[in-house]
Amino acid sequence: MTFYQRHIFFCTNRRENGDACDHHGATELCAYAKRRLTEAAPHLTGQIRVNRAGYLSQCEYGPTVVIYPEAVWYTYIDTKDIDEIVDEHLVNGRIVQRLRIDRPN
Repeated sequence: MTFYQRHIFFCTNRRENGDACDHHGATELCAYAKRRLTEAAPHLTGQIRVNRAGYLSQCEYGPTVVIYPEAVWYTYIDTKDIDEIVDEHLVNGRIVQRLRIDRPN
């Protein structure tokens, strides 16, 4: 069994009213993140897992991802944001503050 250094989950929830992560391209951007990670860091293949998830309960922030084991939550809009999350956090271990969702106190 393989254990991953990091695991990233993309909320891909769908709702009939269209107000959910998947209606903002979450499934496509999850697939993009997988490709981008492979291109940016082939040496990390098998060490980082990218998955779709169901409802992650953070709808007020827009499309969201969470990265474990750090439990860092991000919001994103487009491929540029995904590139930054991949390059900075997944490859270089630096949190992307401008996209981070802060935990309530």
